[in-house]
Amino acid sequence: MGLDNVAVQWPRTGRFYDPVAPAEFVDFGDIVDVPGISAPTAALAELIAKTGTVRATAYTEVVDLILGLDGVLYATEAAAEDEDPVIDPDGCGWIAGGIERFVAAHRPHGEAVTFESVGTVLRSLLSDGRLAEQQLRWLDSRLEALRDDSGAAPQWTFTCAELSVVAAFYRRCADRGFAVYAESAAPRRAPQS
Repeated sequence: MGLDNVAVQWPRTGRFYDPVAPAEFVDFGDIVDVPGISAPTAALAELIAKTGTVRATAYTEVVDLILGLDGVLYATEAAAEDEDPVIDPDGCGWIAGGIERFVAAHRPHGEAVTFESVGTVLRSLLSDGRLAEQQLRWLDSRLEALRDDSGAAPQWTFTCAELSVVAAFYRRCADRGFAVYAESAAPRRAPQS
């Protein structure tokens, strides 16, 4: 089973979270009709439009690398504190902003997002920072840790458009005050009255 990030009402109702109605994301379906859109981007947009959910498993490594933390889409910080694995609206805004900035910085390098291009873009972004040398060492160790035992890099196959759709999902949640429930199955639903 993979990780789903499901838009839910914030705050929760009683002990449970209510999923957001897919109608809040129906306009994501328009992306499917954009000329030249890749099949993975169209499939992601269609899933969001129909369910208000991102199948987040494929994006966990790249999002963690972009944002510089581990388990971002798993909401591991909340889970470690014995709380539900939920990303609150502010957290959704932070995730969206980080991905949006990355995509904007990546566009001059092309539409294809690969392990190598992520490293190039992040090096460029970090080299202008206050603690550039320290951050670049951190980045190099992160990139090395993602390689397998034989030294091969992950085989990511993303596009800037696909990551923009991911960012748009979290931006929508942030803008409308929704949270995101990180789970392998659907979130627990509040009892119907």
